[in-house]
Amino acid sequence: MAVDKRKEINGVNNITHELLDYEPSGWFEVTLSKTGSSIDVFLKKNKPVIKTTFIFILNGLVIGFFFACLYYWINFSSDPLELCFGFGSLIALLSIVYFFIIYFLVVKRLFGKWFERVIWTKVRKTSSRLWKIIIFRWLLCLAVLAAIAFYLYWDTRDAPERLIPLIGLCFLLIMGFVFSKHPGRINWRCVTMGLLIQFLFGVIFIRWDTGRYALQCFSNKVATFLSYGLDGSEFVFGELLVRKEQVFAFSTLPVIFFFSMLVEVLFFWGALQWFCLKLGSVLQAATGTTVCESIIAVGNIFLGMSESVLLVKPYLPILTASELHVIMSSGFATVSGNGSAIIVWWSIVGTVLAAYIAFGAEPAHLVTASVMSAPAALCYSKLLLPETRRSLTTVDNIQTVERQDQSALSAATRGATNGIVLVLNIIANLVAFVSFIAFINGVLGYCGGLLGDPDINLELIFGKIFIPLCWMMGVPWEECELVGSLIGLKTVVNEFVAYQRLGEMKNAGLLSPRAELIATYSLCGFTNPSSAGILIGAISAMAPNQRETLSSTAVRAFFAGCGICFMTACIAGILMPEDSF
Repeated sequence: MAVDKRKEINGVNNITHELLDYEPSGWFEVTLSKTGSSIDVFLKKNKPVIKTTFIFILNGLVIGFFFACLYYWINFSSDPLELCFGFGSLIALLSIVYFFIIYFLVVKRLFGKWFERVIWTKVRKTSSRLWKIIIFRWLLCLAVLAAIAFYLYWDTRDAPERLIPLIGLCFLLIMGFVFSKHPGRINWRCVTMGLLIQFLFGVIFIRWDTGRYALQCFSNKVATFLSYGLDGSEFVFGELLVRKEQVFAFSTLPVIFFFSMLVEVLFFWGALQWFCLKLGSVLQAATGTTVCESIIAVGNIFLGMSESVLLVKPYLPILTASELHVIMSSGFATVSGNGSAIIVWWSIVGTVLAAYIAFGAEPAHLVTASVMSAPAALCYSKLLLPETRRSLTTVDNIQTVERQDQSALSAATRGATNGIVLVLNIIANLVAFVSFIAFINGVLGYCGGLLGDPDINLELIFGKIFIPLCWMMGVPWEECELVGSLIGLKTVVNEFVAYQRLGEMKNAGLLSPRAELIATYSLCGFTNPSSAGILIGAISAMAPNQRETLSSTAVRAFFAGCGICFMTACIAGILMPEDSF
């Protein structure tokens, strides 16, 4: 009995001690952890069912929203059906989205392997076998040249002076070959295909109004999306600096934070890698370029120098000198319809196009020039600096970059903070380059003043140098000095000042429609020292190990950008009929 009583007392004491040591928070944490693990187990077991249910609900909401919009448009809206605005844009968007969904989830899964095994393999083997035959290659090239020659003859039979820009185009290609760093390593397939694609783009977007309208529509949508970055800038810095005074450092550069965040999130989800590989495989099959080169060429159509580089940011440290040369040349050669840091500066009136239009430039020509310069960038940059090393970013051997983040929120935060170094590098290089140009002009003015002409500057000198080139691009001889001065102004200062001067010449009646057209295309590029500072600073911030390579290729890329713009102007001068000016 005594033993039993002692056991009972000890049991009571143990219970008392447990009650005294009891912590509600610890019990709550244990309960939460058990609940969380139960939810994880449930989600893993029922993942297919949950995914299917979510997809059905999402598609139901989208379809319901579409029919609600359709009902409203039929019964209450008076707006016409346009594919770029209102209900028409919703139709276009959903058509594109569901086309790719049906293709990748249904058609490719059911017929993809069969198509690749039975049809595509035969087509590839047959084309490869035919391409090895020298006679076939020559006949194909001659057939393409004959088709282009016949088209140009038929199109210019009433205005043969439109063929003068062919002289300028041939001159630019010859100069690119003469000053090529490795002329024996030139990939002529890339050069010829880039030139051919540029010509086809010119036909589609210069001679076909529907193609030009579709391009402008997509460009406007990109501008609208990127303009939301101004709202964040206005919240932090105030409306005075961002909207009214438009201070460059506050209204322009902060948009890079927004886009850098977006790129990191897309990279975390794998969407950016998928897009790069798919588009890269298409362009690589056509031109033989690498994934990063192809993406940059296309990205610069709708984005600017600073943002397009972010598309291939994870691969910048491993790029070759030739690939970096393509990135820089493409950035210099295209004034994207929307999106670059400089572009958002003018978003108070819409896009950079609005600024140029206000100066007197034709919007359709500006958009078309940016698109046509994309394949020309691949053509001319590979002509001036061919590839001599094995690239690590082809479709076959591109390296998978490991994700540094564990969640999309972490990726977004890191992307936004990474933009700080990028913006600071841009500001530093911009200040340095603009100051240096001002110093050079000051020295030239001093020397000219001693000779009785204090107005001598870089713009005037370049204007005289570009006179012969302007004639070869198709500008009437009596107007070559005026257009040459515009090109010099754009090369030394920037394209905004040049387009402003172009508008003044247009209003004063100093330029003919043809000279105005060619000037518009030749000015459509970021080939100026300020932009060079922006691009070098941006790439150096994202890939410090490439500083030496950037320094050695920057000047060559700058002249490549100029040549690309002139090539675009030559083709536009050939294709644009006189009655459409």
